[in-house]
Amino acid sequence: MSSLLDCLSQASSRPRYAFMVLSLIAEVADADGEAGPFVQRGRQQFTLRDWLCDSLAPMGGRDPRRAALAERVRSDLILEDRMPADPAAAAAAIEEEVRCRVRASGKTNLSRAVSELVGAGLLRRYYKGYAIDHENRGGQRHAVYVLQGRARCLLPQARTVPAPRRKPPVQGELRF
Repeated sequence: MSSLLDCLSQASSRPRYAFMVLSLIAEVADADGEAGPFVQRGRQQFTLRDWLCDSLAPMGGRDPRRAALAERVRSDLILEDRMPADPAAAAAAIEEEVRCRVRASGKTNLSRAVSELVGAGLLRRYYKGYAIDHENRGGQRHAVYVLQGRARCLLPQARTVPAPRRKPPVQGELRF
């Protein structure tokens, strides 16, 4: 773990954020260290990138910029005449728009962190899904991340139940 943290501090401009990304990927990865393209949570299924962005979003909840974003969203909804009259519905509309904007900016931050992790040899990225002719990488394909090298230490270790200790047999007694 210490060598992983050292590697992150040298390879990433935001090592704590990169460590959180790696930890979340390890949380949903299979035994081979592969996570994605979809994550199942309860009865809902998310793309890996959306799930990572939503999981990291609470980290900025107390940031003054988040409060400023909510105020900008409120004024945008009022200017666009999309603000509901009901206060509860208005609060829900603001929260949903803030969540969408945070997810969009979170994807940019996530891509930057993943690129640094790929460059450091801690992660491999490829895409799965239906590929159509498309001018960019999108084409209805979704990211899959594979933990590599030192990052594999974040995968849960196989927990084997230790065999119960037996007392040495007493003379004249056979244990089966």
